[in-house]
Amino acid sequence: MPTARIEAVAPDSPAAAAGLLPGDELLTVNGEAVRDVIRYQLQADEAVVELELRRGGMERQITVEKATGEPLGLALGGPVFDRVRTCDNHCPFCFIYQLPPGMRKSLYLKDDDYRLSFLYGNFTTLTRFTEADLERVLTEGLSPLYVSIHATDPDLRARLLRNRRGATSLRWLAALLDAGVQVHGQIVVCPGVNDGDALDDTLLGILDRFPRLATVGVVPLGVSDHSTEPEMREHTVAEAAAVLDTVARWQEIYEAALGRRLVYAADEYFLMADRPFPALTRYDDVAQHENGIGMAVTFADEVLRAARGDAVVGTGPRSGFFASVEGAPAAGYRAPRTSGSLAVVDADRFAPVAIVTGEYGARVLEPLLPALAGVAAGPVRLLPVANRFFGGNIAVTGLLTGADVGAALADAPEGHRYLLPDVVLSDDRFLDGGRVADLPRPVEVVGTDGAALVGALRGAPS
Repeated sequence: MPTARIEAVAPDSPAAAAGLLPGDELLTVNGEAVRDVIRYQLQADEAVVELELRRGGMERQITVEKATGEPLGLALGGPVFDRVRTCDNHCPFCFIYQLPPGMRKSLYLKDDDYRLSFLYGNFTTLTRFTEADLERVLTEGLSPLYVSIHATDPDLRARLLRNRRGATSLRWLAALLDAGVQVHGQIVVCPGVNDGDALDDTLLGILDRFPRLATVGVVPLGVSDHSTEPEMREHTVAEAAAVLDTVARWQEIYEAALGRRLVYAADEYFLMADRPFPALTRYDDVAQHENGIGMAVTFADEVLRAARGDAVVGTGPRSGFFASVEGAPAAGYRAPRTSGSLAVVDADRFAPVAIVTGEYGARVLEPLLPALAGVAAGPVRLLPVANRFFGGNIAVTGLLTGADVGAALADAPEGHRYLLPDVVLSDDRFLDGGRVADLPRPVEVVGTDGAALVGALRGAPS
């Protein structure tokens, strides 16, 4: 079994006082082999922690004494040490199958690991879930979890997953909910496959079998130019509108039966159907924000309140599809967007400002330009970037690459300020591996929330 490698030791921590060093391999904690960071943290919370480690090929024992619950002070090399449980489904809509070559290695890992669902918010189909997994989830309180439903009809779900266990694996969802585990569900809608009557049937099945679900997100499939599935295609405007109508109808049914809306449509559907977003209050606690549900109205609310001078705490990153599997646990179980080492741009605060964004992002930002211009020292415009790297219907800002951003900036005037949202980065790199320093114009990387954008516009970057 691979070992947990210590990446960093916090100064003045119990681990530092005990002599642990970066590069040490952690073999056991309190006599237990370290399978993942979840078990590590449970064991490391004890007042006396017995560590077995390997350094320079030699094994040694170290005892650390500290207060119960006090952090040990270690950053480990990843969240899972006994190998990520990979996915054995072959969903025709899976975006990993649509990735071009040459991207970060971790992006090609197709996981179906309930531990990464707990740690990162990754969606799992439960087709590899077992009785032992259920016992661990319950005994260790691994909640919330995120489950891909797609369809409640057994045959249709098996077809969508291309896995016969897809027909029966939702029994684990029922067991989790019956045991009180909080679960958020997701339905990826594929036009002509699980929309229309099939989507109605799925939402009825949820009411009948899984009413304890915390939320259900209904999201459109992304179809890149690299898809090899002829059955998978983009929604038409009418199909997107039909999905919105279905979700709205079922929100009323759920509210009458359960006292809550339960199901929510992705922001992309409103953009595709050219419909206005619902009010922020219609998203309740916006629990699937980083799944692209309620993100647009949350952002607009933050911009308008920050522009008025209200104290606004921006909605930061939670989890997401491209969270790196090898993200350091010390950074919150996901790779940080930036390391904080990016060069500060010496910009003229009175220079014209261009906000770099994706095509969908531009449509969200355009109505906010008057408010943004009101807080900026100079004129503000948008610089929409077409996603030619992925192509197809991929238009969200978070999937922009360095190549496409660079191409857009190459034709942009010099001497202007260019604000780049940090959602396009993971540990200072774009999805295609490019770096900010390689762009043809200096850019200012700002947080991907309304408060951060207003703060950047109010003055020169600090």
